[in-house]
Amino acid sequence: MTKLLITGANGQLGSEIKKIAGQFSNLEFLFTDVAELDITNPGKVAAFLSESKPDFLVNCAAYTAVDKAESDEETALLINATAVSILAEQSAKINCKIVHISTDYVFDGKASQPYTEDASVNPQSAYGRTKLEGELLCMKNNPQSIIIRTAWLYSAFGNNFVKTMLRLGRERDELRIVADQVGSPTNAADLATAILTIISSVATGEKTFETGIYHYSNEGVTSWYDFTVAIVETAGLSCKVVPITTAEYPSATPRPAYSVMDKSKIKRIFGLEIPHWKESLNKYFSE
Repeated sequence: MTKLLITGANGQLGSEIKKIAGQFSNLEFLFTDVAELDITNPGKVAAFLSESKPDFLVNCAAYTAVDKAESDEETALLINATAVSILAEQSAKINCKIVHISTDYVFDGKASQPYTEDASVNPQSAYGRTKLEGELLCMKNNPQSIIIRTAWLYSAFGNNFVKTMLRLGRERDELRIVADQVGSPTNAADLATAILTIISSVATGEKTFETGIYHYSNEGVTSWYDFTVAIVETAGLSCKVVPITTAEYPSATPRPAYSVMDKSKIKRIFGLEIPHWKESLNKYFSE
């Protein structure tokens, strides 16, 4: 049986993978978070991998506190780059393939059409810089790497935009939300399914593990404002949502104004069908 090691298993994506693991009977799972495995320690990673011998490593661990990263880039770099470098290097030694999750923040957000995987990167934040460094080190240290960039991730687990809007929508009469930043929300449950579908199809020999960078988010394009309107309406809240500009919302971190990604590569190579963000939001609420 094909064995998978999931790092960062208690985060949004890791938790969603845990939830659906039972649906993939040809895969055996090993879930770790910081308590079980310190991914910043080369010796511990080497020992863990040589003992558990996974065929695939899915790295869901990340420092995702975007604003906090601006004042603590050192810690962000440790988790988003150094640890990735260690995981890639040690997994390569045991011939273990790696799937690493990255972000739309590697781009500057100045495009006007969806970013392809080979579009120029130009991160504008500490978070984006550290995630880009992680991508480069992953591919350098383990040639059997797949990088999946995602955006606007939310789930039933951890902290995310959808849960914050639901909380604030219940507490307040009005929400002022940025309307001039657009992208594609991603239900982490969909990304989890995509990752396991890819690995499962490689394990059965149906697909080959085509290395490189891929983009994955839900289909469709929206603004944070329109996304919030959809959240509030779907949840049946009476809170009013007011559109504002980025300039009206001071932030420590520059957010990409445009972070729509082209997903045709992952759909073509792995035969994935990607749901529309509205459909996935409805599913999120129904569950």
